[in-house]
Amino acid sequence: MREAISDVTSFKVMLCGMINNADQTTADAFANSWNNLPAGSIYTAEQFADWLAPLTADDVKGKTVLELGCGNGSLMAHLVNWQPTMLVGVDLGSSVETAKKNMSSLSFRHWRVEQADLVAFESDGFDVVYCIGVLHHLQNPRAGFAAIIRNVKPGGRFHTWVYAREGNGIIVYLVDPLRKLVSHSPWWLIKYGIAMPLAVPFFCYAKFLAKMPRWKFLKSLPLYEYSQWIAKREFAFFRHVAFDQLVTPQTTYLSRATIESWLKSEPRVVPDSIYIIKRNGNSWKFGGKIYG
Repeated sequence: MREAISDVTSFKVMLCGMINNADQTTADAFANSWNNLPAGSIYTAEQFADWLAPLTADDVKGKTVLELGCGNGSLMAHLVNWQPTMLVGVDLGSSVETAKKNMSSLSFRHWRVEQADLVAFESDGFDVVYCIGVLHHLQNPRAGFAAIIRNVKPGGRFHTWVYAREGNGIIVYLVDPLRKLVSHSPWWLIKYGIAMPLAVPFFCYAKFLAKMPRWKFLKSLPLYEYSQWIAKREFAFFRHVAFDQLVTPQTTYLSRATIESWLKSEPRVVPDSIYIIKRNGNSWKFGGKIYG
């Protein structure tokens, strides 16, 4: 019996090691992206507010806040304007060094950035925990969601954004197979040799749709809503998005049903507080509150 228990324990340790190694590879890939961007936030204040909505400054002011998967601190740099009492960012990759530089350039001083595995991260709890664009790149997205819930204080709230299975057919069946082929290539080859040429036709497509009248038949075109959103940005941001799609070794597109099952399976989440919002036709924002 003891030998059987030992074998099971060894298997679990080995499995956790495999998952951590896979997430480390993904974190390293994204660090190559984050660490080769201009200083400061790559996102506009409008994009930041859109990603965090329905959370507003009133939900953050005077609160302790944790970002799981902070990258180069692009979102943290905006969140300081919502006046948290403390802001902590966690990321597995070396992008934490760039995040520290970006945050150090701000007048806000109540922040900390840690290099750690968000899936295993534990704390005394925060009033607000958010995770934007990270869970779908984990080997085990469900474990990442559990970490979000685990780090929220009683009475606190959480907010997450992920790629949707719905509305991403062209990405799932055309771009994702390409990602699987090229993601292990050198980052500079992916960014300038593959992502940049691929970004050109989508840039033209999105800009064209943005200038057209909102005719009903156009809304059935692939990535229509997303194109309206991203068309506000310059070509460099299109390239950044394409690079992010291709550089990661791991991507999972999550259905609404999957998100609903996650939320229902967490006993700490207040059922009446739950929200699931479709964003730009191809992603999900979801969150809620924790019992006090």
